[in-house]
Amino acid sequence: MLDAVLIQQCADPSLRPAIVEQFIIRAGSQDPLAVTVRSGNRVVLVPKPTTTEEALALIRDNLGRNTVRVGVTQYPAGLGIVEAGQLKPEMVEPCENIRMGTALFAKVFRIVSKWYGNPTAKEVMPQVMDDAVIAWQTGYFEGVAVFRADDPGEVKPAGPLQDPLDDGNDPADTEGDKSESKPSADAVVSDPNKASIRIDLTGIGGRQ
Repeated sequence: MLDAVLIQQCADPSLRPAIVEQFIIRAGSQDPLAVTVRSGNRVVLVPKPTTTEEALALIRDNLGRNTVRVGVTQYPAGLGIVEAGQLKPEMVEPCENIRMGTALFAKVFRIVSKWYGNPTAKEVMPQVMDDAVIAWQTGYFEGVAVFRADDPGEVKPAGPLQDPLDDGNDPADTEGDKSESKPSADAVVSDPNKASIRIDLTGIGGRQ
């Protein structure tokens, strides 16, 4: 089980800890050195790395030829990298991987939620989460390459949604419901490592 303290310290603040945990359970790995290589729909068998150096070497060997996912969040290793020499060891460091992965997943969720019309009904949100996880795993949603697409902006499911692990006394929720704004085109964040738009994802399939 992923350390709750690690989630709290490293995950993108726009995602509640229960959502981060669910995301990693469904789409990630408990092994920070995990490297998954795919060629199309086929998983390529590769040696399991035991050190950071081995993991980075494995990633370098497959970038440009195969799809490579790495670390706790199974982050797309080739995103934003022109050549293998640009890889950084931090990619397989648990906290940094969680920071990068959850920021990017938050954008993916916003893309999926916008397609659904930014729903607030509790019954719809699990389907949004399901599709967001699938989009993370495949890299596509409704023909859109979600990792490279523009961030559609803030998604704020408000109303009766409630995270089962939340006591309902989060002052940030009250403050967040006071105003709504639409980001201008200049405010769109396309870099997953600089995403700062806050989302309230309360009530999406939290685990008891």
